Amino acid sequence: MDNIIPICCPKCNSHSFYKYGKDKFGNQKYQCRKCKHQFAPDFVSSGSKGAKPLPLEKRKYPSCPICGKSAFLHHDYDDYSNYRCSDKKCNHSFFQAKPTVKLPPSMSNIIGKDNFKRMRHSIHLVITALTMFYIGGTSFRKIALMLNILYNIKVSHVTISDWCKKFAPIFHSKMLTLMPAMNFDSDEWHADETVVKILGEKYYIWFIIDSETRFVLGFHLSPHRDSPQAFSLFDSVKQYGKPNAIVTDRYSAYKVPTKSIFGVKHIRVASFRDDISNNVIEAFNKQFKYWYKTRYGFNSFESANSMIMMFVFFYNFIRPHSSLSNLTPARVAGLKYTERQQNSLLLVS
Repeated sequence: MDNIIPICCPKCNSHSFYKYGKDKFGNQKYQCRKCKHQFAPDFVSSGSKGAKPLPLEKRKYPSCPICGKSAFLHHDYDDYSNYRCSDKKCNHSFFQAKPTVKLPPSMSNIIGKDNFKRMRHSIHLVITALTMFYIGGTSFRKIALMLNILYNIKVSHVTISDWCKKFAPIFHSKMLTLMPAMNFDSDEWHADETVVKILGEKYYIWFIIDSETRFVLGFHLSPHRDSPQAFSLFDSVKQYGKPNAIVTDRYSAYKVPTKSIFGVKHIRVASFRDDISNNVIEAFNKQFKYWYKTRYGFNSFESANSMIMMFVFFYNFIRPHSSLSNLTPARVAGLKYTERQQNSLLLVS
């Protein structure tokens, strides 16, 4: 102890002491073994008034979110830290994610074109093909056949496949521009993950959905199924609102990210008999899987990331939902645009 902490008792100058908890300002306290005097070396002196707490900007650890007093490190883990309030009456325990674990989600890295310039075919034809694929769930070869029959335009199925991938940055930037104008402060946000295959290998796609608007707030594609992936997803959508609760299944990877990032109630659904279920996002996963079956997997991580991003955009802004009175999730969330813009897809073109 003497080699680690070069301090002594201010009363008897003894170097024999041991740790004695924390004070109300979060400073480490010690008790002398000889005179039993308790002292905290990290106290800041303020003259005759004695000691005072450190200002917020100089505190080593974050303040308690309940009472605002200092906190101390209770447990330290690889991905997050557990802090506890120094005030014994409050005794609030909270989590905080480490900066290294909050990596950007896959949806923030979309590769492709950012405009419709220098196109051989008209924008109307491109938008029609995209609608057939992302809403109709039609394969590329059938889309090429229908365009030939309906419009007498010969387009290769390979060209249509390129359209469905390379224009993703346009839709992504438009979605990021429109989302701040919508309201997602609802009772519950639902999160879940499902499996997709890229070149025959398993990848996990993580989704989070607003329960009231059915709006997909974000997604994250990763080869891993652990807590850091939930951290990345939750940290990317926290700016859009704050729900009253996060609803997930019993998977333990959601537990700490929910407490550290949102700090709200975490409802872990055990069975379908519970009062609150995860059926909202399970229904979305069913629609996603129905569309995913037309792909028979993806050829690369970049193409999978871009195409999932396009599917989410059409689901949020273009496709009407019968459960929402034939409105889109974006319109239910407060975004105003006419049905003509929705039907003709002028929103993005």
